[in-house]
Amino acid sequence: MADPPVIIWEREVEHLLHYRELIPRVEDALGKFSSRNSAEVIQPVRTAVPLQKHNGFLGVMPTYMENDGVLCTKLVCFYKRQSGSTLPATQATVVLLDPEYGNVKAVMDGEVITGMRTAAASAISAKLLMSPHAEVLAILGTGKQALSHYNAFTEMFSFKEVRVWSSSGQRAERFRSSVSGPVTVCVSVEEAVRGADAIVTVTRCTEPVLFGQWVKPGAHVAAVGACRPNWRELDDVLMKEAVVYADSREGAMAESGDIILSGAEVFAELGEVINGTKPAHREKTTMFKSLGMGVEDAVSAELVFDRWKATTSHS
Repeated sequence: MADPPVIIWEREVEHLLHYRELIPRVEDALGKFSSRNSAEVIQPVRTAVPLQKHNGFLGVMPTYMENDGVLCTKLVCFYKRQSGSTLPATQATVVLLDPEYGNVKAVMDGEVITGMRTAAASAISAKLLMSPHAEVLAILGTGKQALSHYNAFTEMFSFKEVRVWSSSGQRAERFRSSVSGPVTVCVSVEEAVRGADAIVTVTRCTEPVLFGQWVKPGAHVAAVGACRPNWRELDDVLMKEAVVYADSREGAMAESGDIILSGAEVFAELGEVINGTKPAHREKTTMFKSLGMGVEDAVSAELVFDRWKATTSHS
């Protein structure tokens, strides 16, 4: 008889998951995904079920890693909320299964996992594509993803200045007071990104907010918002100037409005750079389009479960 599923909620996931262990696992997973070896990763493009009445979608993200013995799926609901809504924009749950028996091993909060694995992938893109002399980081947006990206980027790199912009000055101030290090709050996107070496876009915008004319040549942009084919954060000028990288080429062509509507070409997947099959054009303006992948959730969930087992076996 299989054990009943373990339930690991938000606080505990936060306690068990750390960037220093997660980032190498996500990097390894991105490389395995781009190797296109079905024994490494089987991951169909996310299925999106429209929740029309609630202005949202249910995304289902299954992944099987045969060589690693990991079977996982994430269920994520994401919504386009009215400004000032108190309802969450996303809710995610990750389910870890036993690939041999088919039973559920663990059900865990997916919000912390989503925030951290997404920031980990963006930080890996910066490690590979950002100028090694980067000094200024700009974050557009002040939600959960902004916070996780702030934490991952400041842990991995030493920036001299971190700037933040939000469409609400109040949210920007709240963000500044919630983080550990110094942050400059900017009143406009242009002010935030002028001269920045790395730019993270984690907004809820559906029309472009970041314009190529403001971005310094050689900057690296990690674009995380706008995860629907008709939503955008970046303008055509930036999309055409930048060398575009993605987590999944197939995912980007199906879901990224920035790529689809600008007609920009995806030069490489991040995993191809990790595997050494495609170059990292650090000297050019680069853009990493992150849509998030099931394999990132799978390795994160496996790490949480391993850490959970290790801590419970001692107590």
